[in-house]
Amino acid sequence: MKIILLQGGMSLEREISLLSSEAIGKAIIALGHDLIKIDPIDFVEIEDLIIALKAEKPDLVFIGLHGRHGEDGIIQAILKAANLKFTASDHIASAIAFDKYIAASMAKIHDVPVPRQHILEDIPSDMKQLIEYINFPMFVKPNSEGSSIGAHIVQNYDELIIAMEDAFKYDSYILLQQFIQGRELTVSILGHHVLPVIEIKPIVGFYDYDNKYIKGKTEFICPAKLTPSQTRLVQMYAEKIFQTAGCTIYGRIDFMFDGNKFYFLEINTLPGMTELSLLPMAAKENGIEFDNLIDKIINLSLS
Repeated sequence: MKIILLQGGMSLEREISLLSSEAIGKAIIALGHDLIKIDPIDFVEIEDLIIALKAEKPDLVFIGLHGRHGEDGIIQAILKAANLKFTASDHIASAIAFDKYIAASMAKIHDVPVPRQHILEDIPSDMKQLIEYINFPMFVKPNSEGSSIGAHIVQNYDELIIAMEDAFKYDSYILLQQFIQGRELTVSILGHHVLPVIEIKPIVGFYDYDNKYIKGKTEFICPAKLTPSQTRLVQMYAEKIFQTAGCTIYGRIDFMFDGNKFYFLEINTLPGMTELSLLPMAAKENGIEFDNLIDKIINLSLS
């Protein structure tokens, strides 16, 4: 088949997208397909990008983008309007998942525990009630951004104000969220299969940008050391959230576990495909090597 790989893009996660796309591209070639790489950053107008995509007459567009303009539903809407088949969830599910507040609110409605949270479009003059509701420590992060960009754990009022000012650099809405002390877990989904749970253990701090992408900064335990009933519960939560958001093909759902409850954090509709990425790790635990994983994503996207 002829497959276009969309790589790079214009988001703050461009560098990670290029790393993911390098691995994806190698697998596509190894599977015997014709590969065409296109970077949306090379096009000033959306119309020019659409013309370039349609001119190639691809059998499939593999989205190797991350973050804004890649994972937020915009490129998916463009591809759908151009009547091109593509990998991963559609534009509606992508938009829901990329908005952390909406995704968490949706999970809560479906009886999945979520941390206490509040969304802001500016810094209030009086923070007393908000602080009393969420309590320190708390997470401050852009509402629609990936790779923990602009995310902070804060312990007091002064740190909170600094963190909010920084988070607003990346998004017009920010999220204040209860910090759940415990174990960070992630559950990947491939088609109708829920993959093994992975525990994420940063050596220092939380799972921020450096701990995500610098080798040796984080330990991964796959499968996570949970009881069978705990594993079933968090996998059930992940599947419920994935399906309720309308997600398809593949994705990853993140949780915090305080030893009693699993708290939903976010959905990733285009999870990383680098050597440190979690979905390929979970797939490998199930006997699915990387090339086979890409083959399954391609076939699921065309079915």
